[in-house]
Amino acid sequence: MAEGCMRGLRYGMVFFNLLFWLGGCGILGVGVWLSVTQGNFATLSSSLPSLSAANLLIAVGTIIMVIGCLGCVGAVKESRPLLLSFFILLLLIFFLEILSITLFFVYQDQIDHYAQRDLKRGLQLFGTEGNVGLTNAWMIVQTDFRCCGVTNHTDWFDVYNASRVPDSCCLEYSDNCGLENPGTWWTAPCYERVKDWLQENLVALWIFALCTALTQILGLVFSMTMFCHAVKVETFYA
Repeated sequence: MAEGCMRGLRYGMVFFNLLFWLGGCGILGVGVWLSVTQGNFATLSSSLPSLSAANLLIAVGTIIMVIGCLGCVGAVKESRPLLLSFFILLLLIFFLEILSITLFFVYQDQIDHYAQRDLKRGLQLFGTEGNVGLTNAWMIVQTDFRCCGVTNHTDWFDVYNASRVPDSCCLEYSDNCGLENPGTWWTAPCYERVKDWLQENLVALWIFALCTALTQILGLVFSMTMFCHAVKVETFYA
């Protein structure tokens, strides 16, 4: 009976980590695809130019693949070192996620202030040589969210040293429309628009976070149960 339960647990652990590994492959693949096909789309941040969607997906996908591989091989071979490595890595990631969420809510005002200041600093690089990614990113954000600037469309005045905005701020896009009357521009701040969008999708974000946490907890329980079983078996036959 006990042996049958452990066999079922092992198969469940293998299946769980196989899905985990395949999910990592999928995320990595999307990241590589974005990097190849959307290479000019980078980040809005001037201090973190490598923090693009493609790079984040590649990093996350790689980490998930490595952890999934450890868990899968460890379950098949009932290897204590691999199962323990899987448990420690997953537990570390779980704690880092909790710490990050906690710090975000505790220092939300400071993060808001820093993010707005960093984004405004990034505006100064708009349209300059070697910053095609940042330029494209701002054009897409302003067009999709129907906004202009970080906190106000006047943020662009300091960039151009004139009462002018990028053409992506225009209600109806046309060449050099950013030189026309301010009445033809979007006036909503992009920072607030993006925050509003996140608020509107907050339920979906929390569901995703809870599903992720549940998956990690199941992985921790499965791996530690198998690890303890492997220790008992080795002790019994010693």
